[in-house]
Amino acid sequence: MSLFDDTYLTIDEPAEGIFRDKGSKFIAYAYPFTQEDKLKDIIADLKTLHPKARHHCWAYRLSPDRTVFRLNDDGEPSGTAGRPILNVLLSRDITNVLVVVVRYFGGTLLGVPGLINAYKTATIAALDMAEIRQKTVNDIYRISFAYLQMNDVMRLVKEENLTILKQDFDNSCVLNVEVRKLQVNQVVQRLEKMEAVDYVYLTTL
Repeated sequence: MSLFDDTYLTIDEPAEGIFRDKGSKFIAYAYPFTQEDKLKDIIADLKTLHPKARHHCWAYRLSPDRTVFRLNDDGEPSGTAGRPILNVLLSRDITNVLVVVVRYFGGTLLGVPGLINAYKTATIAALDMAEIRQKTVNDIYRISFAYLQMNDVMRLVKEENLTILKQDFDNSCVLNVEVRKLQVNQVVQRLEKMEAVDYVYLTTL
């Protein structure tokens, strides 16, 4: 992701697709995915749902800059399952997505080319059923200010079209807001000019 590209493609809702070849059935599940520690739970749920399936192969891609990825062949020949799944995520240029393909063995060996095609095609089928959405990369800031500064801060929020994630208005006021990456410098410059207003960067979404 370049400095001037603050958008990425992802999915908001799970989707699934099926591919069959020579008796084997490949069921692909695509999930919105941002936390790696959720992987074990998702795999465990699918193994409960499909206890007789022989393989649960997967790949995921994470972060708006698309740099984090992992894959697993789960007993299939090396490079025939996880890699084809990941390659589809790469070719679609989507991120924050996990795809798990559950395979029921049909009794006939498909060979390396057949397996690669099956895992790829099942993944494509799932993503074709998903709604791909473009999202912006946003930084989260906490803005702290005195009550008297309320109008100035809320004017900034409105004019810059910032999303308020959390607000706490008392004697002192706190706002957590999302700032689109391309707007950060502009918003920070405006905050710097305000008296009795503090801000701190929290994280990036």
